[in-house]
Amino acid sequence: MPGNVKITKRQIKEDKFTTMMLTTKDRVAENWQFVAIGLVVVIMIISGLVYYVNSQEEARQEAGERFARALLDYRNGEHQIAILGLNTIVEEYGSDDVAEQSVFLLGKLNLLDRNYPEASRYFEMYLDRYSQNLLNRAAAVAGLATCLENQGRYAEAAVKFETAASEFSGGPSEGDYLVGALRNYLEAGDPDRAKLVLERIEEDHSETEFLRRAQILFYEKGKSEPES
Repeated sequence: MPGNVKITKRQIKEDKFTTMMLTTKDRVAENWQFVAIGLVVVIMIISGLVYYVNSQEEARQEAGERFARALLDYRNGEHQIAILGLNTIVEEYGSDDVAEQSVFLLGKLNLLDRNYPEASRYFEMYLDRYSQNLLNRAAAVAGLATCLENQGRYAEAAVKFETAASEFSGGPSEGDYLVGALRNYLEAGDPDRAKLVLERIEEDHSETEFLRRAQILFYEKGKSEPES
């Protein structure tokens, strides 16, 4: 009888490895279509992400160029061309930072052109869509207030100016907006509300140009004279 063949541990391990590789090879052979499809999907996803990033960068650059062109048009006196250019940015690049600035600027440009309905529409659009830039939000509310003031709607304008001051409390334009509120309360014939705003300015903006302007406005209306 032939002698027993002794199998070493190494041979056992090699045999298991060989079996595993053959099994894996068989499985790959049986499912190669799924493997290939999976690789294609991965490649497509990566390519799509690269294309998306590049497209976004190109879109931002193009939007920035259009924004600069619109500013140049406005400075050259081509107001309507500038407004049309900014409108295009808002329509085509609505989620971009340049679109946010375009909406805000459309409000300001229409206000300068005394187109109050359009100015109000864009200021309200800015407030509806964007919430991060408190300085611009306060300025948009003040823009609405200015539209109302220039149309003789003083009581409404005064409330809007107070809202603008509160939108960015402690902001660089808070004192100016409070002066606007005081001015419009006086124009609306409401000295009591004007006095409350004056007291707020005295408390929060003492020894400033805002307080001096507010005092002049309040006392020029003949409500009372400053104490000596």
